[in-house]
Amino acid sequence: MSRRPETLADVSDVDCTGLQALITGSTSGIGRAAALALGRLGADVIVHGRDTQAGAAVVDELARIGADARFLQADFADIEAVEALATTVREETDGLDLLVNNAGGLFRHGKLTDAGVEYTFHVNHLSPYLLTAELLDHLREGARVVTTASGAHQGTSLNLDRVRGPDRYTGFTAYSHSKLANILFATELARRLDAGGREITSNSIHPGAIPGSGFSRFLPGPLPNLFQRLEAVPGITSVADGAAEILFVAVSPRTAAVSGRYFANQQPRTPSEAARDGEAARRLWAESARLLGIDEPLAEYDRHPAAAGDGNVPEDA
Repeated sequence: MSRRPETLADVSDVDCTGLQALITGSTSGIGRAAALALGRLGADVIVHGRDTQAGAAVVDELARIGADARFLQADFADIEAVEALATTVREETDGLDLLVNNAGGLFRHGKLTDAGVEYTFHVNHLSPYLLTAELLDHLREGARVVTTASGAHQGTSLNLDRVRGPDRYTGFTAYSHSKLANILFATELARRLDAGGREITSNSIHPGAIPGSGFSRFLPGPLPNLFQRLEAVPGITSVADGAAEILFVAVSPRTAAVSGRYFANQQPRTPSEAARDGEAARRLWAESARLLGIDEPLAEYDRHPAAAGDGNVPEDA
């Protein structure tokens, strides 16, 4: 049985010829696997990462399978680098059909970026928010935005005070908070796009706990080596499985009209109560723009003040 992501997502027969895709964090792990799968399906792929050598290797792999690909480097802890990435995408393409906000990580040590924001929150949430905002007018009608979140969002609530740097930092707590932000962002983006009449979908995914994704390198002590060995254990999510989660939401006909949802195991799932708090999503949207020093994107589609408290996403039926 093929372990290719496109087979696992049941999209092997989807023709992506002419589709222009940008996948952040695609020099390794599930981003790389998704990029290669999209290339096999015929898409033109923009590979992104920090490591130029690794990016060139993925582009070479895509070229060998006949895909049109290029690599763009950007450090997601740097606001100007993300803005430059968006500018290059706009200059070098005539539109985007797919934006996969996949870059991110779990970081052992707490620190602030040059913007004065906690590093994990900046890399995992603020930069995808900024990149998406910068590319909103470049997304074609019918485009899809996919944001890699995580089941690790469970058990935390939005606390915008902590993003200036918590007094007591733990890597997993910061990671969980950023993944909650990913879901709230994706849902609020979907709502505002719909309010604006844009035929663009926005969804978030949980790719699973993946030993081969590179995530484990941020774990303490001997855990990285142990986590890597788990890939051979039946029932543990593989890189191909995680990439399939991206592909299912990114190109499957079954999800073409679905927006504002959180997916896991290729099914829409109900995220935590905190991730369904519409007012929290609204606050996050506005505060993210303020932290970045940019105008609030799609500000004209903010909720009317009278309806501000009536924004919870309904649970699955």
